[in-house]
Amino acid sequence: MAMQGRFHYYEGYSMKEVTFPVRVMYELGIKTLFVSNAAGGMNPKFKIGDLMIITDHINFFPEHPLRGKNYPTGPRFPDMHETYDKKLVQLAADIAYEKKIRVTYGVYIGVQGPTFETPAEYRMYHMMGADAVGMSTVPEVIVAHHCGIHTFGISVITDLGGFENPVEVSHEEVQEAANAAQPFMTEIMREMIIRSEKMELQKTETFNTEHPTKEWK
Repeated sequence: MAMQGRFHYYEGYSMKEVTFPVRVMYELGIKTLFVSNAAGGMNPKFKIGDLMIITDHINFFPEHPLRGKNYPTGPRFPDMHETYDKKLVQLAADIAYEKKIRVTYGVYIGVQGPTFETPAEYRMYHMMGADAVGMSTVPEVIVAHHCGIHTFGISVITDLGGFENPVEVSHEEVQEAANAAQPFMTEIMREMIIRSEKMELQKTETFNTEHPTKEWK
């Protein structure tokens, strides 16, 4: 199944509303979740239009999506060491290399919004260990992880900030950069789905659950 857009915390929705679609996916039997977003880059190696495969995240939202009564889909205090599935990250990296699509890797920090960041905020987030910043993704990924759903995330770097010469950014410019990078992101995800389905079929036919994968670094 696919979502056309998403609910954002900055729009005034509660965390339960923002993450409700993930709960529905879980009840429908979804095992893997792909998430994408537009993000501001703080890594000086990044360029506008880059695809950043998310390797980890920082939750900087003022409300936690698991706050309140614990749902029986997962433990009260879920471990978050491998929130983004390393095998999926490696699969995406292999596909990008084969298709000669430039990708970068980094940590995504999720913030409330809805303002774009000040230069000082960009620098602070980068000092905290983040490579890209956005206003979504983290709540949904946390709930998916709590449900035992394997997750893969990718960001389109639509603007850059925190450097000596900050560049003003508008929503229209962000959309333009995201639209330009979307075909490359779609190509990676489409191929990931095809190969994942083939792997699942192979496991069903051979009853072999071990598949050699390259070591992810």
